[in-house]
Formats: sequence, C-alpha cells, structure tokens
Amino acid sequence: MFFIIGIVLVIGCVFGGYSVHGDLRILWQPIEYVIILGGALGAFLAGNPKAVVMGAFKSFGTMVKGPKYKKDGYVELLSCLYSVFRLAKAKGDLALEQHVEKPHESSLFATFPKFQHDHHAIDFFCDYLRLLTLGASNAHEIEAIMDQELDVHHHEKIMVSSAMRTIGEAIPALGIVAAVLGVIVTMSSITEPPEVLGGLIGAALVGTFSGILVAYGFVLPMASNLEAAYNAEHHYFMCMKAGLMGHMQGYAPQVSVEFARKVLPDEYRPSFAELEEITQNLPAPS
Repeated sequence: MFFIIGIVLVIGCVFGGYSVHGDLRILWQPIEYVIILGGALGAFLAGNPKAVVMGAFKSFGTMVKGPKYKKDGYVELLSCLYSVFRLAKAKGDLALEQHVEKPHESSLFATFPKFQHDHHAIDFFCDYLRLLTLGASNAHEIEAIMDQELDVHHHEKIMVSSAMRTIGEAIPALGIVAAVLGVIVTMSSITEPPEVLGGLIGAALVGTFSGILVAYGFVLPMASNLEAAYNAEHHYFMCMKAGLMGHMQGYAPQVSVEFARKVLPDEYRPSFAELEEITQNLPAPS
C-alpha cells in the first residue's frame, strides 16, 4: 500500500513539478533509457548468481504486499506453539512424532492452517521437534545449530535486497555514461545551428536526470522495502526459536510461549492478556 503510494508520489511530484515550467516531451529519450536500464539489467545479471536474480524478479509481490507475516499470523504461530508444547508436556515429546513426520496431514497443525501451509516455517519447526523426539536434549548445542540455520536463511534473503541496493547505487553512473555519449553525439554535430545543439544537449542531460531519478526514486527505495520485509520474516523464525528454547529447558507451555511473544516487535506482538485468552480457548491437542 505505502509502496504504491510512494512510487505514485515520486512520479507525480517529479514530472508534475517539471511540467509547470518545462516541456515533458523533451524527457522522452528512448535511447538514453535503453543505455541506462539495459546497462543496469546487464550488470545485475552479470554480477549475481541465478538464485539472486530469480529472487529479485519474484520479490515484486513482496514489495507491494509488504511483509509476509502480519499480526494475525504471529498470533496463530504463538497459539500453535502453545498447543504443541502443551501436548508434549502432557504426553511427552514422543507424542509429537506422528505430527512432525507428516505435518501436512497432522490434526494438530490443521488447527493452524496458515502455519501448516507455510512450507519453510513448518519444516523448520518440525525439524527441531524431531530432534527432541530422537532424544536430543542439549539446548545450547541445538540453539547454536538453530542460529546458524537462521543466519544462512536470512543471508540468502538479504542477498537479494543487497544486490538491488548495489545496482541502485551504480545506476547514477550509468546515467553519466548515457550523458557522456550524448555529449559525444553533440560534439559530432557542432556545426549544427543552436536550436539543434540545444536539443542534443538537453537529450544528453536527460541521461543524468534519469539515472539519478531511477536510482534514488525507485531502485534504492525498493531495496530498502525488501530488506525491511525480509527482516520482518526473520522475526517469525526468531519467535519459533525462542519458544523452542523455552520448551527444551523445561518451562511450562505458558512460559515458553511468553518467551516467544517477548521477542516480537511491538507492531506484531499481541498483549499478554490477549494471548492468554486465545490460548485458553484452544481445543485440547491430541
């Protein structure tokens, strides 16, 4: 929502403001745009692995929709953690085995459909529950492995926004390249009358203008938007980690879920009373 509003404001204010005193037609310089945008795309493809390139093209939906997880998603996650930990406390960690082996067929996870259909999240959660059913009990060792996995996953995501930021910082230079090429064309036509030279110089300057506008008005804000969305996604997994650590250290389900709740940012964190009311109304897990 805000992403779209921001882009519209950039376009409206820049071109609307210019149109008050200038002729918009002079800004239509297709060759300049081919040099800048084509060069930027080529540099992006040449400088990044396939996974990052594909991730960048797939990320436009994330920019428009915002972070994948909203407050209701976090409430559902906390409720799921409570149900799982309550079952484990009542019947032992081995009671989780049937659920973690086939989570998409689990009646326990079926109560939380968003979480159940989030492939990466449920796999992450079930992998560590499976370690508990296999007898792993050293919380510090498991936490170290969990931190490493989360760092790798977060780094893979952030590589996409970092690559976009890098190319965004390079685009003004490509604008200068387009402008210099325009100056070369102008110098080769130095014998032309002033009105022709003025048009050629104006076209060359459009290259500099376009490079700066595309970089600071579009690409760099897009990179920042994407980075914020990926950081928000990271909180979701940190919430699971905090809950799992509490459970592994033997705390009651209410305490483990409170650990998970406390690591959330304010905009996603339900109140203690709100979460307690929700968990009290959950069906008994089996």
